[in-house]
Amino acid sequence: MEPSATIRWCAPTLILLVSLLIQPSTSIYCDEDDCYDLLGVSQSANASEIKKSYYKLSLKHHPDKNPDPESKKLFVKIANAYEILKDEATRAQYDYAIEHPEEVFYNTARYYHAYYGHKTDTRAVLVGLLLLLSVFQYLNQWTRYNQAIDMVKKTPAYKNKLKALELERNGGMTNKKKGGNKQINNKKMEEDFSKELELQIKGAEKPSLWELLVIRFILLPYTIGKLLLWNVGWLWRYGVRKAPYSWEDASYLTRRALAIPLDSWTYLDESTKEDLVQKRLWKKSNLESYLADVRKESKRRR
Repeated sequence: MEPSATIRWCAPTLILLVSLLIQPSTSIYCDEDDCYDLLGVSQSANASEIKKSYYKLSLKHHPDKNPDPESKKLFVKIANAYEILKDEATRAQYDYAIEHPEEVFYNTARYYHAYYGHKTDTRAVLVGLLLLLSVFQYLNQWTRYNQAIDMVKKTPAYKNKLKALELERNGGMTNKKKGGNKQINNKKMEEDFSKELELQIKGAEKPSLWELLVIRFILLPYTIGKLLLWNVGWLWRYGVRKAPYSWEDASYLTRRALAIPLDSWTYLDESTKEDLVQKRLWKKSNLESYLADVRKESKRRR
């Protein structure tokens, strides 16, 4: 997306907020000036009179004919006033703003809708929004990930494992016993252990560019097609052919029945997984019986 498109998308909102706080709604058209006064016409002037006055003033203050810096600024203001008053719709909006200055929000919203709504490419706005959300999403994931790592490193379990790894690499001896020449690189050891730890962190996955909203949006047609294909295959195998569930599909049904996240399921030991799958918990009667047994066991332990 071009920078100009991003500016056209962001600028209206920012300017709107500022203008509502410090300026009347009419000032968004010709700043502190009156558009009619800039062109030297009355509010009742017709289109022909406005056009004639504009050409006369623009020739007088054109930078090529009048090098005065103040005249150049006035030329820009005159051109802007003409753009507003030459169009019947925007002139009507301006006249309404003059007659109803108290309706600040309404007048300002109409102005930006007229001047930015038709100039901004909807596709550019959508891409800009996705990019912006993706950036926030990516930064938030990194923040959560780093916080999770830091929290685990502060736990006694982490420190004990790190000490055990140090002893293992030193052949059962601490750094003090082995002497300075045979000391291991503690920093490198901790980095290696941290990498191993990263694979075990639950609830905070390492950010991936492929998980960003903008990438998902681009791949949306592929994702929808893949989902439809998967559902058709499932219906054919288990709805039409009545085939027995494969281990992967039975695991999926079990996870869904128990509302177990994929990450949590991954860290279960294989015997527990197999036991849960064998119970066929995707069937309502089996699930109710299993949950009843779990509640009874929980009460018994209390």
